[in-house]
Amino acid sequence: MNTISANDLKTKGVSAIEQALEDQQEASVTVRGQMKYVVMSREQYAHLRECELEAALAESKADLDAGRFVKESVEQHIKRLAKLAV
Repeated sequence: MNTISANDLKTKGVSAIEQALEDQQEASVTVRGQMKYVVMSREQYAHLRECELEAALAESKADLDAGRFVKESVEQHIKRLAKLAV
């Protein structure tokens, strides 16, 4: 993963990010020598979000298939949540 220092980011701006992402999908931003942030293209971000949503959907389907769900009215749901909050 390419690295961009906070100082490079401050002096070069977006061009430092563009240069770091020329040959890789992600680049880390370091602050005082420590990796603090990761930057990526909008396309890569959208892809990762889609993967997260697919994983959440698969988890939900697995829960349904395994019977890990509650079927109840709105009133019952609110009462159950109130008991959990205590």
